[in-house]
Amino acid sequence: MSRLRIDGMLDPHVHLRGLQWSHKGTFASETAAAVAGGYWAVLDMPNTLPSTVNATALAHKRNEISRQAVSDWGVYFGATGQDNTAAFSSVVDQVCGLKIYNNATTGDLLVDDQTVRDQIYNVWPASKPIAVHAEGPTILAILDLVRRHRKQTHFCHVSSAEEIGYLWAAKEEGLAVTVGVCPHHLFLTRDDLSALGPFGLMKPELKTAADQEALWEALDAGVVDVIESDHAPHTIAEKQAAAPPYGVPGLETTLPLLGLAVHQGRLDAGQIPFLVAEKPRKIFGLQAPPETYTILDLDVPDIIDRQNLHTHCGWSPFEGMQVFGKVREVWIRGQQVFDGEAVLVEPGYGRNVVT
Repeated sequence: MSRLRIDGMLDPHVHLRGLQWSHKGTFASETAAAVAGGYWAVLDMPNTLPSTVNATALAHKRNEISRQAVSDWGVYFGATGQDNTAAFSSVVDQVCGLKIYNNATTGDLLVDDQTVRDQIYNVWPASKPIAVHAEGPTILAILDLVRRHRKQTHFCHVSSAEEIGYLWAAKEEGLAVTVGVCPHHLFLTRDDLSALGPFGLMKPELKTAADQEALWEALDAGVVDVIESDHAPHTIAEKQAAAPPYGVPGLETTLPLLGLAVHQGRLDAGQIPFLVAEKPRKIFGLQAPPETYTILDLDVPDIIDRQNLHTHCGWSPFEGMQVFGKVREVWIRGQQVFDGEAVLVEPGYGRNVVT
C-alpha cells in the first residue's frame, strides 16, 4: 500500500459558506480544509445566502471566493421554483453546472413542481451537467426528465438501497446519470444518532445498516462514480440549539475514511484516485493543471481529532474514530500548498476552474 499519488483531487459537492454565513466558515477557512483533505479543487453549491440564483449573486460570490480561496474552485448556479431560467444562457459559461434541490434541505431553493423541473431541464444548456438533490421516489421523477431531455445528471449524496436500485437500473438502461455517495452514509447509520445527537443530522439523513450495505455493494459493482463529502459546516452552538441545522463537515475526513475502507478490505487502494479525482473531473469536464497532485500515506493510523481540523466549525461526526491515511503533501500548479500540517499559500492563491 504505502504512499499513493492522486492527481487533481476534486470534490464536486461542498458548501463553503462565507457571504452571509461567514460565521459558519469562510472561503479561506473551508478551502484550507479542502487542501488539508488533499483536494486540488472544490465545487461550491448555491444555497449559502445569498443564494446563487442570479447574475448579481453569482458575480459577488465569484469575487469573494477569488479573494480568499487557497484551493482551486468552481461554483454552481441554483435553479429556483420561481423560474430563473432566463438567466441560464448568460451564466452557463461561468459555472461548473446547475443544481436543483428537489427535496427539502438547507436553504430556500426547493423545486418540487415537476412542470417547473421540466422547464428547467428544457432550458439549461447541455454543455454543463445538472446536479440534483433527489431522495426516494423523487429520483424516478428526475429520471423521467433525464430520459426525456437526455441531459447529463449527477445524483448527489445517494443514501438508500431504494435510491441506488433506481440508479443502478437507470445505468443499465443507458441513461446519462452518475452517482455520488458520501462517507457519512458509508460509515455511519441511524444507530449512531444516539451517540452523535444533533452532530449526526444531515440531509439526506443517516439510514439503516441495510441501506449502508447496499451503497457498499454498488461501490464494489462500479455503480458509484464519486465519493463526495457534502461538506456543510455549522457552528457547535448552532448544532446544540433547539432546532439544529442539517449538515456536517467532511473535507478533511474523506481520504482517511477511504484509507480505513482499504484496511478493512472494502475498497481497493487503486479505486481511490478514480472516485475522488478521475471520475469527478470527467463528469464536470475539468482538467487539473500540471504538477497538481496529493501524496497520501495509506499506512498511517490516526484518530480523528477536532484539534487537528482546519474547518472553522471545529468538529466532526467522526471524532474519535481510528482511520488510516495521512495527507503528506498537496501541490497545485507546481506550488506546495500543504505539508501535512499547515497550509503554505496565502488566501487568493486558488483559481477558478471555470474560465
